[in-house]
Amino acid sequence: MKFAFINPNWSFTGSTYFGCPDPHVPLELMFAYDQVRAAGHEPLLIDAQTDKLTVKEVKPRVDVFNPDFLVIPTAPSYLFWRCPPPELRVPMEWLRGLDSKAVKVLIGPHPSATPAATLRKTGCDVALRGEPDQTIPELAGKPWEQIAGCCFNREDGGVHISPELGVTDMKAVGPLDFHNYNVEAHWHRHHVFTNDQGIGAELEFARGCPWACTFCNKTLFRNKFRERSVEALLQEVDTLVSRGVQYIYFIDEIFGVGKNVRRLLEGIAERPVKIGFQSRIDLWNEETLDLLGRAHCISMECGIESITEDGREELNKNCRMGTDRISELLIYARERIPWVQANLILTDKDDRRQICEWQEHLRSRGVWVSEPVPMFPFPGSPLYVQTFGASPDDQAWERAHHHYTATFDNKGYSDIQEQKPVPIEDLENAHLSHR
Repeated sequence: MKFAFINPNWSFTGSTYFGCPDPHVPLELMFAYDQVRAAGHEPLLIDAQTDKLTVKEVKPRVDVFNPDFLVIPTAPSYLFWRCPPPELRVPMEWLRGLDSKAVKVLIGPHPSATPAATLRKTGCDVALRGEPDQTIPELAGKPWEQIAGCCFNREDGGVHISPELGVTDMKAVGPLDFHNYNVEAHWHRHHVFTNDQGIGAELEFARGCPWACTFCNKTLFRNKFRERSVEALLQEVDTLVSRGVQYIYFIDEIFGVGKNVRRLLEGIAERPVKIGFQSRIDLWNEETLDLLGRAHCISMECGIESITEDGREELNKNCRMGTDRISELLIYARERIPWVQANLILTDKDDRRQICEWQEHLRSRGVWVSEPVPMFPFPGSPLYVQTFGASPDDQAWERAHHHYTATFDNKGYSDIQEQKPVPIEDLENAHLSHR
């Protein structure tokens, strides 16, 4: 069987998407590629965003390959499954433009949270819930109703919704060799705001998170915390360094949790590569922050969310550290790491004047502090259930989008978002009108 994995050339015009718009290594497709190959099938990977390809340029390559299965994600990179564009405009456009006779498979946050709506809107044949790395190859050899997370339209007109989620055994995920990826063209260095130059890349050491913060959209995919092999990860680092990579960003939900992080950092300290990641400052202390400095860390993004203990409690951060200690460690980290960022979220527990004072104090010591950003109630997140009192249904994305824009249209969005986002229905219907 043949599997074609396509990362679209993403566009976010008019979207409330607040992730990074630049290209990122499509690790979810690369892991699935290796699993398909290990199962004895033939895979093809095309990253249209990194290679700057249009759907018209990709279509001939797909036609020549003549796949049995065509796999497309509904969000750009595992890194942004947690904050995806709510609309399905891009996957809809690429499915239509490729016009393949293959079984059309969508993976990502939309199939995970609202598989029936994903099937209906896009016309895909399969919507896979959860992590698809090890479930995609099973499409070729198992009855679909026996595959974890597999959702599809039944012959009787109904929809089979798998009650399970796909979950990947990370110990079975061997090192990527990047033979199928244009590493040299991946110019983006994620979350680097200094003058460092050179080729960047992304890797994944651990997946999932042991916390359950209210705002975090990871419940229906990448939920349970698991680490990969340190040896496999260091082999990937060496491969990328041999291809000219000088900076690696770890896409882990929460880098620094696992018991093997110290061993990984000690290995990276011996290699000519810089690193960045997102984390919680309460996972670190002076000793481990010193180790980060020796491991050439140049970018550390920390979710603080609220400057008060009540605010962090409201967001279910489960933080056992006071604000003074948080400030102390952020400043200590900045003395060793060129870019340290503290992220804040809008809460009712924080006084605006106190926020400004805290921002000014940290900025005076070199720590970059975000303006408090609005929370999007992503379907599948605890915030969605708190806001709407029910689990996601087929109108979940529209409901969340309407709530978000109605709430923050006058209050302001993040400075990296469209300031006049287009309604989700208009974004998707604009695509449909071109059929």
